Amino acid sequence: MSGRRSLVWLGLTPEPERELPPAVAALRTRAPGAGATGRDPAAFERHRVERLILHGSERSWLRYLAEVTDLVASVADGTSAGDPRAALVAGEVVLDHHRMLIGLPGAAYDRTAQDRSTLEAAVRTLRATAAGNGPGAVAAAPETGNRAMAGRRLHGTSDEAAPAGVRVAPPPRATAAGHPPEHRVAPHPETRHRDYPAPGTSIPDGDRT
Repeated sequence: MSGRRSLVWLGLTPEPERELPPAVAALRTRAPGAGATGRDPAAFERHRVERLILHGSERSWLRYLAEVTDLVASVADGTSAGDPRAALVAGEVVLDHHRMLIGLPGAAYDRTAQDRSTLEAAVRTLRATAAGNGPGAVAAAPETGNRAMAGRRLHGTSDEAAPAGVRVAPPPRATAAGHPPEHRVAPHPETRHRDYPAPGTSIPDGDRT
């Protein structure tokens, strides 16, 4: 077995090296039990990432990303009071990295299967939080839609919503005979005035049929 370490995994590190230090530093400083590092947290995290890339191995790098995954998941499930925006950045970066492992030789892609599943769930939750669509809003949406549909059907309108600002009136009530008034066809006003004299007007004998 060759004593030289494999370098192929380094092709996936540029974005994590650039994006992770400030985001992970923000998560670590808010994590339960986080201690003072004695220096700028982002600089400390950047130094750690650089040391892993320059002197570490694929396994040590993946162990570091597993720590980041745990931080992201703890913010997504509410067990840590970290910044959701920083957690979303870190989660998306690590998830993209783990997905690209499929193109590398070795078993790294299979070893990170559980972390990918955890990150996918966490990123979905964090994206919904960032968009302002928390669980309550998502649950209320179908009910709101059903109410709108029921209202349109109740008033006899089509399933398409009316344009904004246009009020859709319900159909008139049925008459005593049970026939809606709209079924009665009234004569056109011009026809009525031309062919039918107004009430009380005498009709010449020559015009009677």
